[in-house]
Amino acid sequence: MENCKHCMAPQISLDVNNMMADAIGEKGVNAARVDALAEVAAKAAKAVESNRGTGWLGWTELPYNQDEIVADIEETAQMIRNEFDAFVVLGIGGSALGPIAVQQALNHLHYNELPDGKRPGPRFYVEDNIDPERMASLFDVIDVKKTCFNVITKSGATAETMSQYLILSTALKNAIGEGWQKHIIATTDCEKGNLIKLAHQEGFKLFYIPSSVGGRFSELSPVGLLPAAVCGIDIRGMLHGAKCMDGRCKSENVWENPALLEAVLQYICMQEKGANIQVVMPYADSLKYMADWFCQLWAESLGKNVTRDGAPCNVGQTPTKALGVTDQHSQLQLYTEGPYDKVVTLMKVGSFRETTEIPHGCEQFADVAFLGGKTLNQLIEAERQGTEYALYKAGRMCQTITLPVVNAQTIGQLIYFFEMATAYAGELLNIDAFNQPGVEESKIASYAVLGNENEKYAKKREEMQHKAERKKQYIL
Repeated sequence: MENCKHCMAPQISLDVNNMMADAIGEKGVNAARVDALAEVAAKAAKAVESNRGTGWLGWTELPYNQDEIVADIEETAQMIRNEFDAFVVLGIGGSALGPIAVQQALNHLHYNELPDGKRPGPRFYVEDNIDPERMASLFDVIDVKKTCFNVITKSGATAETMSQYLILSTALKNAIGEGWQKHIIATTDCEKGNLIKLAHQEGFKLFYIPSSVGGRFSELSPVGLLPAAVCGIDIRGMLHGAKCMDGRCKSENVWENPALLEAVLQYICMQEKGANIQVVMPYADSLKYMADWFCQLWAESLGKNVTRDGAPCNVGQTPTKALGVTDQHSQLQLYTEGPYDKVVTLMKVGSFRETTEIPHGCEQFADVAFLGGKTLNQLIEAERQGTEYALYKAGRMCQTITLPVVNAQTIGQLIYFFEMATAYAGELLNIDAFNQPGVEESKIASYAVLGNENEKYAKKREEMQHKAERKKQYIL
């Protein structure tokens, strides 16, 4: 296990041996091809570095510029722990997936079921969808009089989040009356948008999302830090881990900078190998939702139809998630024998936080008895190695990210690693990795359907009336 050179914190690692032609043959990547892209990679690294903290790269400075904000978050989190039984995040996309992933990674896997004395914070819920049954179900498990709601939307115009706000603020007014505002914390843009106006009007406690930080890059801002702190997670450790990874990403040498190497390899996969799917497969339940968070980051950032120069491109790699060992018993069949259109990213934990022994028994069954005396720790690692070998034998590209332990520092490293790899990949593809016009088209169409009278939505509504009619023969 390697440690950070500056602070000796455990350091995550990227093993790409089974991505390379040296190991798996012609379907793998030649090291010479990586070397041939060394100058292009260095240029990508320089572009990201030279634009730090500007445009939509504000997230690169989050490990360094939040001392006062972190102190405020920690004080607010302590107040919430003292006064409330439940903490509910209202958000969608990056405002939800990050807090979910970090909570799953760093707290007890049955956190909400723990008795009050064993939980480091209030019960925690993230409402990241607008299924009407889901909202009704939330009211069945919380007491609004004892619940704090964190409304997260940069624009304050996110229909899903603001509809939830309208429902829950009405419930608070009905249940509490005067003083209901103390149950709301707003996390939003510092200058513009509906939510900041509402927060000033009602007197909500406010945290700000930096204007140069987009939603899917916001986990290390108050978007993710407040929910984590409320639940007793070491947010300073997360930021320190991000800082450690940032230090490793200073090199312009593709063989020294792990995020740059990852971006170059995935660029080759997309553009030259036909591997337009990346399967992220953690072998740890704690990392299950880190795969979900990565999928949003990678898909929304890299799925683009024009380059920065306006040329048509239709690029991007489809991320999908699997869970080891659960999906090893089904999806692995496709990964080993299906099309050569995938790269599999395994995630490994070096040392789990618990050791669970397997008792002796069933001695009459040799294929069961051999498990006795071993541990689940040994079994899950053996299964991961089995998957890795099956992919290797089949000549499929596979890489492994290892977290020596799962703690605040290594999760901070992992988040920052994926963010940097995404930024580098955007440079290599010559696309804007920070916009989302395809998502915006869906939003505009949705609001048009609902009858928003704004001119933009009215025009879209008229446009939609001319779409192709559905044919009955295609509906069974």
